[in-house]
Amino acid sequence: MRMGYELTIEQQQKLVMTPELKLALKILQLPSVELEELIQHELEVNPVLEVVEEIKEEKSKKEQMEAALQKDKDVDWKEYLQFQGKSYIIDSFDSEDASETNYDNLITYSSTLKDYLLFQLNLSLLRHELRDLGELIVESLDDNGYLTIDLQELANMVKLDINTVERVLGIIQTFDPAGVGARDLKECLLIQLRLKGQLNEKTELLVNKHLDDIASNRLSSISKSLGISIDEAQAVSDEIKALEPKPGRAFANSSSTKYIVPDVYIDKVGDEYVITINDYYNSSLRINQYYKSLLQHEDKASQASVYINNKLSSAMWLIKSIEQRKNTLYNVMQAILEYQRDFFDNGVMHLRTMTLKNIADMVNVHESTVSRAINGKYVQTNRGVFEIKYFFKSGVDSSSGDAVSSESIKKMIKDYIDKEDQKRPISDQLIADSLIKEGYLISRRTVAKYRDELGIPASSRRKRY
Repeated sequence: MRMGYELTIEQQQKLVMTPELKLALKILQLPSVELEELIQHELEVNPVLEVVEEIKEEKSKKEQMEAALQKDKDVDWKEYLQFQGKSYIIDSFDSEDASETNYDNLITYSSTLKDYLLFQLNLSLLRHELRDLGELIVESLDDNGYLTIDLQELANMVKLDINTVERVLGIIQTFDPAGVGARDLKECLLIQLRLKGQLNEKTELLVNKHLDDIASNRLSSISKSLGISIDEAQAVSDEIKALEPKPGRAFANSSSTKYIVPDVYIDKVGDEYVITINDYYNSSLRINQYYKSLLQHEDKASQASVYINNKLSSAMWLIKSIEQRKNTLYNVMQAILEYQRDFFDNGVMHLRTMTLKNIADMVNVHESTVSRAINGKYVQTNRGVFEIKYFFKSGVDSSSGDAVSSESIKKMIKDYIDKEDQKRPISDQLIADSLIKEGYLISRRTVAKYRDELGIPASSRRKRY
């Protein structure tokens, strides 16, 4: 056997994660809000990219430009810009629609909990120095209305005795909403009972010693401890359950305000559904006219020409990636609409089990592409606003061989519990047996899992006497 060196040539195909491909994947998985931020950043750092307010271009020129872009990867920008005419445009943009003001999207100012309490404090008859202490106490409350600072520490801070601090805190605890200024849950409930005139020996003992029994609906334990009947224990427990454990959550705060901007709109027109992609910004991107003319008269070897070419390449790849994101998202939503047509027509009870593979096969892409396309995005439909991931549900098998979505099963479980006799609540096993009789192959453990996800307590905690 002879050993030696030799040269061989072979062809291989492999995926290389180029910067352009990484950018395309990043843009694909960005929601519309984050995509707008990315576009704004690119507009700041890339001088050849601009947003136009009014676009009026012929469709034939647009199609010619897109064909020229896909024809050759290494484009001679000088020749290409001469060919493309005035501008590179992804899609038409109607400036009249954009200028319309939708007053439903405007919100008025909402006072916060601290604003409301300071307003009541200013109406009180406290002396000036004690009012300053009251403002400090109000500023020490969290969003739920609980005091987050130790009273002794507060007294040392303002150089007053602890009794004065407790007296001012007691005044604040009489403010609306009831229960504000408490240091823990028990004190919060006791304040509300006192203001309602329901505080007595029994209710105070229940709050201090039997909160866990109330939460678990252990009425027999409460009945024995207080020496009262089951009906009386249930009535007192209902009074305490009706109290507000977080008095401040009814007020607005900056951290709780969250807005959803849909990435896709599905509108029903007659018997058909129309899909619209939210692309307000990226539909009006184009190349700046000044840099086009500058490149045409600049020497190719100059630094300015090299700089402009690099920025042009970056801008065009951004526009192409955004357009590809738009097409991919549209195709994915078209497949979801086709697959879940019964849901859009008839509601959640007709939501089918669907996986990433189902949609990937319909769109002819990889599952990871579908996952990126739906990541963190929302769709507005005639049934409401949903996260796109909502439609990808696991489920249970039925006797007919079809899979039923978990959302449909949850709806059935909720219907069973809503119709139950509260004195004899239906157990998870009985719900499972009823679903099996209807042809759904489900276990008691799965019923318990779905019930917990719905936030419904177990049958022992739902029982009424």
